[in-house]
Amino acid sequence: MSPTPFTLLFVLFLLLETITHLWLASRQARHVTKHRARVPDEFAEKIGLQSHQRAADYTVERMKLSVTRRVFDAMVLIAFTLLGGLEAINAFLISVIPNDFWRQLLLLGSVLLISGALQLPFSLWKQFKLEQKFGFNRMTLGLFISDTLKGLLVSVVLGLPLAAVTLWLMAASGPLWWLWAWMVWVVFNAFILFVFPTWIAPLFNKFTPLDNPELADRINSLAQRCHFALQGLFVMDGSKRSAHGNAYFTGFGKSRRIVFFDTLLGKLNPEEIEAVLAHELGHFSHKHVQKRMIFSFLLALVFFAVLGFLKNQIWFYQGLGVAPVINGSNDAMALLLFFMAMPVFTFFFAPIFSFFSRKDEFQADHYAHTQASSEALISALVKLYNDNASTLTPDPVHSAFYDSHPPASLRIRRLQELQAHNG
Repeated sequence: MSPTPFTLLFVLFLLLETITHLWLASRQARHVTKHRARVPDEFAEKIGLQSHQRAADYTVERMKLSVTRRVFDAMVLIAFTLLGGLEAINAFLISVIPNDFWRQLLLLGSVLLISGALQLPFSLWKQFKLEQKFGFNRMTLGLFISDTLKGLLVSVVLGLPLAAVTLWLMAASGPLWWLWAWMVWVVFNAFILFVFPTWIAPLFNKFTPLDNPELADRINSLAQRCHFALQGLFVMDGSKRSAHGNAYFTGFGKSRRIVFFDTLLGKLNPEEIEAVLAHELGHFSHKHVQKRMIFSFLLALVFFAVLGFLKNQIWFYQGLGVAPVINGSNDAMALLLFFMAMPVFTFFFAPIFSFFSRKDEFQADHYAHTQASSEALISALVKLYNDNASTLTPDPVHSAFYDSHPPASLRIRRLQELQAHNG
């Protein structure tokens, strides 16, 4: 099959995406290494040189893994598309499965299973080499296998019905199938948000009520000041997998809860934890979560509409190395090709999304300043940057492209300015 104009466009964007990622990763590694020998002045009294160098080395190692993974992913994408991988899998399934619907469903499942298997070596390396090297890994191989199998089971139980309904809509609901499929996708995501805290997350971690009356009273008082209806405070046994600390809000309505990693509670004092949660409540106060959900739903609508057009275009299939099935349906193939190719063409929107995410983080920090102690938030951030080996000297271009949070120095400087202004 000779290259089509769409083939050339796809290859061009894939090359641009890969080269840009490699260039940004190399900038990050060089910049962090260049500043490895000296702790930035604003952190000199709080973070030791050894910790700073550990964070630099951790960042560089992560960049190396990222580069390897991105090149590998590009090769896999080419193998699936232009080198005929999807075509071969589909041809085999046609030869052994006469039912068109089940053949398509199995095509989706087979490709996703193969893709997941190809990513396993990177997950293993990251967990048992990279994280182990820097003292973060607490996971055993048995737990890793258990998590993987549970994740696969959850994906089958939840993903299989969604895929089946989508394929049925594509075949049976006419030219506007994409609108109906989008509605199903929205309902599915809303359903996941409700069931995740109480049904899915407990499959992987143990959640126990927070057993610290002083901290619970402080947090409940904060929630009341922020007019936030809180349904529960829980501690998660994150330490059985990682030494990284975190806290998060999850759920909606009666399932809304605050979850602490047990590792976080051992690192921050009550005032610092209150300040961190005040930041998270800032996201709710400014409706960042709702805004992002609405935006993601609208963006998904655009993607479904584009897919609705591409599904009927022969050049779309041929341009990505697939000959459409004549006496059968190509719906599953259209889904696979679209979701494989879409990230290639949308990669360069990443810095726009990162910009607005960082803007939200500054707003949440400002809100935390009004509801808790800025000094405590600064102290907590410094501890978290230090304990999680987050670099204090990221490359500005790499950070602008990828980082959802502002650089540590800029974020803390803003908080200090707010503190001084009110002082």
